Amino acid sequence: MPLITRLLSPHDHHVLLPLLVAYGVEMAPHLAGAAPAAPEAMLQLIADDPRAEILTAFRDREAVGFALFFDLPEIVFARRCGALDDLFVGPNTRRQGVARLLIEALAALGAARGWSHLRWIVPETDQAAIALYERIATRAPWQSYVLRLSPEVSL
Repeated sequence: MPLITRLLSPHDHHVLLPLLVAYGVEMAPHLAGAAPAAPEAMLQLIADDPRAEILTAFRDREAVGFALFFDLPEIVFARRCGALDDLFVGPNTRRQGVARLLIEALAALGAARGWSHLRWIVPETDQAAIALYERIATRAPWQSYVLRLSPEVSL
């Protein structure tokens, strides 16, 4: 069956629950001992933020991957840009082009919105994601830093 992508409305967010469970399990080793939030808490945070948008990949009406992103001001260009915050593909659907499809669909959405660029970060320990990103994008010439503001959350 073909893959399709669409933006989720807040009424559709529940379709992400199985993926969020898997995402939390998979991200745990990258969080330096911090525990990921419960999937319901993740959905509530997204629902509470009108700026958060979710592009989701579906196969046979089943959500198989998602991209959580924000449409942000890019002051230096006096335009908008896209910030991809999370991208996840379910373990049973990997190596089938889902991540690439989500990024391509997000890039097309950004082009239609007039974004100057799409940017994202990835944990250095996620070698599979880095391998894909190295093939489809250019590594940014920036360093990424984290200022921890909550002692129970470490990355």
